[in-house]
Amino acid sequence: MYLNGLSWAPWVERANNRGFDAIAPSWPFHDGEPARLRETLAPGLGRLTFGDVVASLKTVIDALPERPLLVGHSIGGLATQKLVADGYARAAVAISSAPPQGVLSLAPDFFRANWPHINPFAGSRPIRMTKPRFHYTFATTMTRADSDTAFDELVVPESRNVPRSTLTSRAHVDFDAEHVPLVMFAGDTDHLTPEALIRKNAARYRQPARTSSATSRGGRRSPTRPSTSSSSSSADGRPRRR
Repeated sequence: MYLNGLSWAPWVERANNRGFDAIAPSWPFHDGEPARLRETLAPGLGRLTFGDVVASLKTVIDALPERPLLVGHSIGGLATQKLVADGYARAAVAISSAPPQGVLSLAPDFFRANWPHINPFAGSRPIRMTKPRFHYTFATTMTRADSDTAFDELVVPESRNVPRSTLTSRAHVDFDAEHVPLVMFAGDTDHLTPEALIRKNAARYRQPARTSSATSRGGRRSPTRPSTSSSSSSADGRPRRR
């Protein structure tokens, strides 16, 4: 959310260098250079929902020769959980996953970070992220200068109806169903999806997902370096046959 497939470029390169065929598909209305997307809103962006995002990723996966390994962050992490539940993955990693339907947090930071994105009084106007809010919400442990640089390079406008619709049945996950291996990561300074929320999410599975917490250097850092993790898209990689 607020980023497109370009933000995964360092990770795609790293995966390809390690023997995977990796791709990072952007969501509908998110293709292109971030600066241009910020300047001119894509028609239809405001109507995009979480269900549309998942459907677009299923279309990409259906075109692959086999089920992939999935990696997703934030809303992309929730999409990864949904794709796992629907049989679209061979294994998966969800990083700071947004909560599925029925999994909530009462943490003040969670409400402060998420309310502007789901505000029901704002209609369906797309959200234009601001640099101060990006720093608080997504770039928690970065300096403000580094956060502003990442904003200029990577941030795109977003549909309010994507996070809103995660509160509905579109984001329902059947926690009791058998599933492929799933690892969930949390950041201990994450405002948007607090560590306790990730642990609550993972604990809902009948076959508990393996959960890992970042150290005090965790949280949301620059999405431009391979040592970090921040993206709205789901990326997938499948072993390259050599």
